[in-house]
Amino acid sequence: MEKTKIIIMGAAGRDFHNFNVRFRNNSAYDVVCFTATQIPYITGKKYPAVLSGPLYPDGIMIYDEVELPELIKKNDVKQCYFSYSDVDYKILMNKASIVQSCNADFVLVGAEDVMIKSSKPVISVCAVRTGCGKSQTTRLIAEMLIKKGLKVAAIRHPMPYGDLAAQECQRYASIEDLKKHKCTIEEMEEYEPHIDAGVLVYAGVDYATILREAEKEVDIILWDGGNNDWSFYKPDLSIVVVDPHRVGHEEAYYPGEVNVRLADVFVINKEDSADPANIAKLVENLKRLNSKAKIAHADSLLIVENEAEIKGKKVLCIEDGPTLTHGQMEYGAAVVAAKRLGCQIVDPRPWVKQSIKDTFDKYPGIGHLMPAMGYSDEQVKDLEDSVNAVECEAVVVGTPIDLSRVINIKKPYSRIRYDLLEKDDVLSTTVQTLLSEKFPGK
Repeated sequence: MEKTKIIIMGAAGRDFHNFNVRFRNNSAYDVVCFTATQIPYITGKKYPAVLSGPLYPDGIMIYDEVELPELIKKNDVKQCYFSYSDVDYKILMNKASIVQSCNADFVLVGAEDVMIKSSKPVISVCAVRTGCGKSQTTRLIAEMLIKKGLKVAAIRHPMPYGDLAAQECQRYASIEDLKKHKCTIEEMEEYEPHIDAGVLVYAGVDYATILREAEKEVDIILWDGGNNDWSFYKPDLSIVVVDPHRVGHEEAYYPGEVNVRLADVFVINKEDSADPANIAKLVENLKRLNSKAKIAHADSLLIVENEAEIKGKKVLCIEDGPTLTHGQMEYGAAVVAAKRLGCQIVDPRPWVKQSIKDTFDKYPGIGHLMPAMGYSDEQVKDLEDSVNAVECEAVVVGTPIDLSRVINIKKPYSRIRYDLLEKDDVLSTTVQTLLSEKFPGK
């Protein structure tokens, strides 16, 4: 039987997972290559032979997605599997049209087909868009679980941008582990808050291996989603965070709408800074799309350190990179805090260095702030030089990590942290119901 030649379209995350689960040991298919977009420094690498399995002894090349039409025609590819997240429907169909015009099928896998079943209970935290507040929601749930005496592992959506073979299965229990595994700023933003709270973190490339390792030492798995992707594991409780600042996106972005339709509980975050009319419209949309899911209401509580350093001053705001790029937000916690404190926000563009400038060029919708990009040592250096070159009196840091651990900020600065503040008991009660079922007496 002739093998079906396919290409997996990805961004160094969902694409590798779909390959591992569906295609790695499937002799009916020949995975010609991966294509990549969204994330820098991925193209030109190989998915290594040690992870590719016996059907791919030489590994699998990763090409830039712009080469897709040529790759389809050159290799007589029959199917292209779209495998990345936070894509609006217009762009998604643009991709489909490119593939179909090259006489190949454009394929989207079923959600549950690529979810791995765990031997331990799983709570998943996903979202409709990047930047909705998954991380703060996950931290609150982890705190609930720890207070019940449960040992929890937060398994984070993949961000394998370095040596893929070395990143097969990574365990983080201390800040030193971030250095050991040579984490990017994006990785540190996701792992560090968990570690600071005493939560064990797992991540990497092979999520079956990761799950089996985590199951050996914890009572419950907490899936900490990335972008607006769905869970890699079959959840016992599916929590989906939605954003009242982007009403309508819950049915306009892939695979965010998949999450909406799979949710058991919605968490409407950031209500403290949202228009009540938008909150009401969002509730209406969610009930129409998934009438069975419960709806929890929450604020994003800003905690400002060293407030006197920035109040009323001319400031540079630094925000989480993916929230601005993939998430298309023009502001984050730093901007919100700066405006509340009467600051004058400086546009950093005149002073940014090359790789940071490239980010602004690629994502022109970024507001008057600095994205905390750091996918390589060179980019981290460009970030540091850019921050220190901006003509301002102080710096407002809205990233989830202590950025001063990564770069030397030579101006006075204030770190902005944010926690999820429940306005009702819907989320906590639903979590408790699951715990009572899975761990009687907790």
